[in-house]
This record gives sequence, structure tokens and C-alpha cells, in this order.
Amino acid sequence: MESTDSSSGLQHPQLPPGFRFHPTDEELVVHYLKRKLASAPLPVTIIAEIDLYKFDPWELPSKATFGEQEWYFFSPRDRKYPNGARPNRAATSGYWKATGTDKPILTSNGTQKVGVKKALVFYGGKPPKGIKTNWIMHEYRLVDNTSTSKPTTTASDATNKKGSLRVR
Repeated sequence: MESTDSSSGLQHPQLPPGFRFHPTDEELVVHYLKRKLASAPLPVTIIAEIDLYKFDPWELPSKATFGEQEWYFFSPRDRKYPNGARPNRAATSGYWKATGTDKPILTSNGTQKVGVKKALVFYGGKPPKGIKTNWIMHEYRLVDNTSTSKPTTTASDATNKKGSLRVR
């Protein structure tokens, strides 16, 4: 069952008192992202589906289905060029820039790579003269162990260091 918040029009799941949603990287990839891409039922309808690059990071909390200091989203992965693999990470008043190396997400027994986690930082303005902000996002991608096809949907997370704010 879900209820609607009339102020935002978003659907909110009916959850038991004290419910906390703190999935591990493996749980996000295996139980949510993989099932979403396979059109399989999710354990709970708690992750909103939006095109997060159409918004600035401070607008994202109001788009979330659930969460007070952590927000999770499914988002399409836009491409910079129609025939290329390079992602387009431009937002309304800035852009998300990849930082660090991709972190592999392994099964809990460590035997299989199921996904990749990429850290991104939000910069205001236009590259290369953008101004770095405290907003951090983690993008999760599935690893297809049977082919080299790229996923079209990601679960992402943005963190504002001031308030420990996450968007996934």
C-alpha cells in the first residue's frame, strides 16, 4: 500500500514504525537495480524514478519517495553523444564530475563482481571553470557477466557534507 503526499504528489510506501533504509552497495545493486532492469518486483517501492540530471542537487530531496537524510533514485543514464558511451552529467546550473576510481561491488562472499560504484562531485557553472561544491553522488551500475552491454538505468546517491545528505 502507498499513500500520497498531497503537497508533492509523490507516492509514499506504508512502512512499519522505526523502519530504516540503509542498504549495502551489494543490496542496492542485486535487490533493487538488477530487479528494476529486469522489470521484476522490488522488495519495497521506496526508490523514486526521476531524471536526476534535470535538477540541481538541492532540488533532489523533494523528489524522493522516502528519506530524511538519505535519498535514493533510479535515473536513466543519458549519453553525451548519440553513438558514444560517454555519459552526459550536466545539470541545471552545473555538472557532475567523476572523481577517483570506480569501486567494484562484490557479492558478500567476495566471489563475484555484481556492480560498479562511481563517485561524482557537483560543480556549479560550466566546465572547465566550474566551482566545486560539497555535493557528492555515487552512481551504481550493474556488471553484466554475460555480455559487454551497458545498463541504461542507475541508482545514485548525492551527499552534502554539511548535512550528510545522500541521494541514491
